[in-house]
Amino acid sequence: MTLRTQRCLRVIAVLTLALLPVAGLQAASDQDIEVRVKKNGPEVAVDVDCPVNASAAVTWEVLTDYDHMSEFLSDVQHSSVQAQDGHTLQVYQKGKAERGLLSITFENVREVELVPYQEIRSRLISGDLKASAFTTRVVDDGTLVHIINSGRYTPKLWVPPVIGPTLIEAETRKHFGELRNEILRRHALRVKAPSASLPPPGKSLASDAPR
Repeated sequence: MTLRTQRCLRVIAVLTLALLPVAGLQAASDQDIEVRVKKNGPEVAVDVDCPVNASAAVTWEVLTDYDHMSEFLSDVQHSSVQAQDGHTLQVYQKGKAERGLLSITFENVREVELVPYQEIRSRLISGDLKASAFTTRVVDDGTLVHIINSGRYTPKLWVPPVIGPTLIEAETRKHFGELRNEILRRHALRVKAPSASLPPPGKSLASDAPR
């Protein structure tokens, strides 16, 4: 058995153990969030449909609140807008995702293009991925608002088939579940204070809202 094979087997073993708590930790309320993850060679494709019973305005506010994301996303340790030119931002984020025995840190700078209040286009400028490009749309179907997220990224680390996509799916669902919880929290505040105005693109009222 080669050294590389031994390392791969150890990674698979850790990932397998890491899968054990997925079912227990995944909140039942997040199961309506549709997440599809597919591995195509080194590239990982992710598609998400997250329904939320809130206004499109508040949904947009949370999705673009980059300066406060570390306050409501457990995998984000730091997030800030480093530069802004109109509706184009440079966003720096650093964080850590954990699942059982597996812990993965990340750090990146992304260019984010805003199409208020409908679409967010994001691409990697620098960081610990080879490439990453995602589009997030806010779609109001008249009953619910849907956060439609679709994109592709290429990690520098090897992602094992089957186990890897399953872990990515669980973490992605958790991430969008936390986003939705913050949207619902702020939506409830807006219902109590309907005079609150919509923030300009790329800026949130989060600093003014009680937490």
